[in-house]
Amino acid sequence: MKPENQILANLSADVFQRLAPHFVYVNLEQGEIIYRPGEPLSHLYFPLDCLLSLTITMQNGATAEVGMIGSREVFGINAFMGRRETTQTGCSSQVAGSAIKIDAQVVRQEFDRNGELRDLLLRSTQAFLAQVSQTAACNSLHVLEQRLARWLLNTQERINSNNLPLTQEFISVMLGVRRAGVTLAAQKLQERKVIQYRRGHVQILNQAGLEASACECFQTIKTEYDRLLGEK
Repeated sequence: MKPENQILANLSADVFQRLAPHFVYVNLEQGEIIYRPGEPLSHLYFPLDCLLSLTITMQNGATAEVGMIGSREVFGINAFMGRRETTQTGCSSQVAGSAIKIDAQVVRQEFDRNGELRDLLLRSTQAFLAQVSQTAACNSLHVLEQRLARWLLNTQERINSNNLPLTQEFISVMLGVRRAGVTLAAQKLQERKVIQYRRGHVQILNQAGLEASACECFQTIKTEYDRLLGEK
């Protein structure tokens, strides 16, 4: 039985069986560092029910998320694209859970000789770049309340749960805004009864209402993923 990661689920049985002996199932704690900027990339990670965040830290120490990786993605795409030794982004587990990791060299070898895997990983890369590009535009053009709703929906889709173990402080770092702004935006969503917030925990109460509160970016990203990888 294939695991609940969309990339792995899209593999043919033959390719999956060749890779499966190299799979290592891991449990990741919240805040666990997966990769530091500049480190050699030794493994790829396929999240099952955890959430990984790619972040960039500026010279003054400010950090912001540039992409999220969950059950629709794989971490480590630079392992099979161009200069693949290092990257300037960091990666950490922001929602605890399980993932499958695999030696990067194994994936490189299969990528080079197998057209099916190459096509799938390139399509997944295209989808991820769409996420990053749309998020960059969203952060520049849309109000915080819409951005927060979009971010919560993206998180929900990737960990397959309406219960999100997230603090407002963490969300503010990921969105690159002040915590007070997140507090105000979350209060507005809570007043509409689309979410319920308790300390360190967000519950989505009304999916349709949260989508209505978000900008078009959530649906745009989802549509592109569905087009490239199939509906989840």
